Amino acid sequence: MDFTHYLAQADAVAWVVALTLLLMSVSAWVVIVLKILALGSARTSVARALVAFWQNGAPQDAQLAAQAFDKGQWLQPLLAVMNEPNPVGDESTQRKSARYTRLLREAKNQTQTRLEFGQVVLATVGSTAPFVGLLGTVWGIYHALFSIAGAGVITIDKVAGPVGEALVMTAAGLAVALPAVLAYNVFNRQISQIMALIDGFAYDLRELLAE
Repeated sequence: MDFTHYLAQADAVAWVVALTLLLMSVSAWVVIVLKILALGSARTSVARALVAFWQNGAPQDAQLAAQAFDKGQWLQPLLAVMNEPNPVGDESTQRKSARYTRLLREAKNQTQTRLEFGQVVLATVGSTAPFVGLLGTVWGIYHALFSIAGAGVITIDKVAGPVGEALVMTAAGLAVALPAVLAYNVFNRQISQIMALIDGFAYDLRELLAE
């Protein structure tokens, strides 16, 4: 059973399937590497920035201290809310709280969007790669059996080789999908942990600003 032999005799459809799996694998691993770096930096910088923020008394000093530790600017959208001008005239505490709730919700959405970059790619690769590989297997088995039937002599050794080579496409699809699925789940957990810190900070910041 030789996969290179299978590709050497493959038609255009089999080559498209193989190249699609290769492209999906490269895309998934690029995203995985980038997200490992990004989420590791985000988790560290957000935690340090929050500690720095609450260790300073004056709001402006706290904002500057947090920005110094927020290397990836993950908290910047929330910190920018502190610079929002107050409306002219008196504003009730309830209306002020509602205004800051809306602003901070929008700021959190910006940060969450950045944290979730690439998750769609991983989910797509993880869910579709096995089926792409299965398509290659079915197509390969069809052509193998068609060629064997045309030869006129059908023996188990003549069937096992081509069919076994075609089955490698299913294995390739699983090999592409598994890292993407595992990475997606791990990153989802890390994003949830980071967003829990940001959600808590947004709540406390709203209470501070609405006073």
